[in-house]
Amino acid sequence: MSWFESLILGLVQGLTEFLPVSSSAHLRLTAAFSGWEDPGAAFTAITQIGTEAAVLIYFRKDIGRIISAWTRSLTNKALRSDPDARMGWLVIVGSIPIGVLGVTLKDQIEGPFRDLRITATMLIGMGIVLGVADRLAARDEKSGRHRAPKQRKALEDLGVRDGLIYGVCQAMALVPGVSRSGATISGGLFMGYKREAAARYSFLLAIPAVLASGLFELKDATEGGHVSWGPTIFATVIAFAVGYAVIAWFMKFISTKSFMPFVYYRIALGIVIIALVTMGELSPHAAESAG
Repeated sequence: MSWFESLILGLVQGLTEFLPVSSSAHLRLTAAFSGWEDPGAAFTAITQIGTEAAVLIYFRKDIGRIISAWTRSLTNKALRSDPDARMGWLVIVGSIPIGVLGVTLKDQIEGPFRDLRITATMLIGMGIVLGVADRLAARDEKSGRHRAPKQRKALEDLGVRDGLIYGVCQAMALVPGVSRSGATISGGLFMGYKREAAARYSFLLAIPAVLASGLFELKDATEGGHVSWGPTIFATVIAFAVGYAVIAWFMKFISTKSFMPFVYYRIALGIVIIALVTMGELSPHAAESAG
């Protein structure tokens, strides 16, 4: 991997990690459209450490409170009803599905799931799901002549059942094209949560999964020696800087705006990919790595 490739891929990772458009799909597509080798699941997982570092800094106050309350609740039963302590447990519970499926489906994630036909299908399918969820949320938020706005749930209303459902939605993002934030936010909207609440829990829930995945791939890459370390670290730093800016923008965006622009984009991109693959202009399979 060249330094120019790592710059572009780092920018793509940072720009798309937190938007409901699938960062893994865009890394795969950027390489395919540019005629580069597929950066691979390992590169994706390692650069995601950079974007998760941005999450840790942006939500540092929330995370600090959650860790403090959760840790103290281990020995103090009275604190177990504290919202921050409960959130700590719910993040752990919600991380179980992706942890189990990530290990179980590792070979598929690094191989067959990276087929561009699957990516395109997931872009379109998940785009439609996000669109429906967004419309339901918009309907609840608006009042009519004979109807008051419906009160949607806040994070304080989150329980074990909903936490697990969020976790299952997050696990779907193991397939490129789904989008971690798109799947979890859609799940939250369907369950009746506010947009900001769904997005905030989505970001918090991603921390253990992404860091664990990145460290796991980091260990394998160190032992296998198949990663270009200089460009990969450079891409990770770029992803961190860009990702932080995107989080700040996105949290403001969702408080007043619809997700429909992302829906239209996903569907259009999926259709273009299918058309190019069908015409033979784009190979559905990853380019072989030279080493």
